Amino acid sequence: MASVTLDGRRIATWKAFHDECKAAFGFPDFYGRNMDAWIDCLGGLRDGDGMTKFTLLPDDMLRIEVLHTDFLRREAPEILAALQECAAEVNERCIEHGQRPPLSLLLH
Repeated sequence: MASVTLDGRRIATWKAFHDECKAAFGFPDFYGRNMDAWIDCLGGLRDGDGMTKFTLLPDDMLRIEVLHTDFLRREAPEILAALQECAAEVNERCIEHGQRPPLSLLLH
């Protein structure tokens, strides 16, 4: 299983969140740095569309592990909530198209 680790202490601002995600997921230079763009980039994990450095097989998942979520809950709860909602949105879109959910979000 492919995995990405995000450190909650390093993503407590929107700029930092998008900087870290761009680097961790390998988003392209033209990444829009908003949650709609985040969903769009991760929505193509099985398409090989080049929007991330990952390409998943039909049964694969990408594990997103977020460390120090207690810090995020305290310092940037809106970022943590958006991350949870948008990961769920990516999964729901894939389910609607008859695919397995591609994301597993682990909060520590």
